[in-house]
Amino acid sequence: MPRTPGPSRRRVLRTALASTAALSPTLLDTAPAHAARPRIGALSDQSAVRTLTLGDTRLTYVVDAAMELDPVGFLPAVPAAYWQEHPEALTRSGRIAASAGGVLVERGRRRLLIDVGLGGNVLSPALGVSRGGALLKTLRALRVAPESVDTVAFTHLHTDHTGVGFVPDRDQAPHKAFPCAGYLVAGAEWGPFWRGEITVGAPSWAGFMVPMSRVLGEFDDGDEVWPGVTALITPGHSPGHTTYVVSASRGRRILVLGDAFHTPAQLTHPEWPSGPDVDVAGVLKARRTLLDQLLAPRTYAFAFHFGDQAFGRVTRDAAGDVRWSPVPARALLPSPVRLP
Repeated sequence: MPRTPGPSRRRVLRTALASTAALSPTLLDTAPAHAARPRIGALSDQSAVRTLTLGDTRLTYVVDAAMELDPVGFLPAVPAAYWQEHPEALTRSGRIAASAGGVLVERGRRRLLIDVGLGGNVLSPALGVSRGGALLKTLRALRVAPESVDTVAFTHLHTDHTGVGFVPDRDQAPHKAFPCAGYLVAGAEWGPFWRGEITVGAPSWAGFMVPMSRVLGEFDDGDEVWPGVTALITPGHSPGHTTYVVSASRGRRILVLGDAFHTPAQLTHPEWPSGPDVDVAGVLKARRTLLDQLLAPRTYAFAFHFGDQAFGRVTRDAAGDVRWSPVPARALLPSPVRLP
């Protein structure tokens, strides 16, 4: 068995939070808006590179990959009749549009990146089709240097969220794609993957797990992982799946949902799990917790895989049903990756 990483959780987390790397001023305001995209996109389209500002905090979806999920293979619990009644939720190919990438959180001169996309990984054909690897290119287009990111935090350790964590050097040895950043993951997530207990969606052992073991900082539920960003452990999709609660000015907050929900249909029908969920009962419990949080006043959400409607709010309609209500978010760049 591989050895457990030596540095203690508390010490490594303190080191990551105390990073003093020099950061260049944010330059996203200088990026041209993509005029062809409305401020609210279509659920059936791949996400543009969109940004939302809440007071002193800005979040930008740094898109890395285009994915189309198979409704039967990925979401077997969703009745076929639902898709027939909601054709707007599917692409022309009859699949579910689901981009992948990272969320860049900026406040002052600091930068946090939550997840790092699909990279060179691919989905199992039973789950859908995919094409990734644009994350660093997207950051360059936004004029964000990898060295300016001080923290990388993972919602969970699946391949479409960890793909660009490490890149090969000249000798093909993996090193951090964000050299000045502390790399953080929930201890409840890291342990089962490191012990080899979880294989569903697991990232490369040599390309991610081993190099991650040398640099990781672990955290617990309720820990502040970055100034104003708190970890909410929501297990089920994976053992330590984490939602990040990002606080902004005037009492507002935005929840970065990870994969607790893969499609807005699961907000209305939380009883519909996803195929890759490792603990269905845990997912249903996590969703109840999250829906209570999401329906609170001044609360927004970010969902990685909600087509071109990644930013939104959760509301109740006149019948009392929970709905996803996308909010306007400026398109800085078009989708960087398209499927054939």
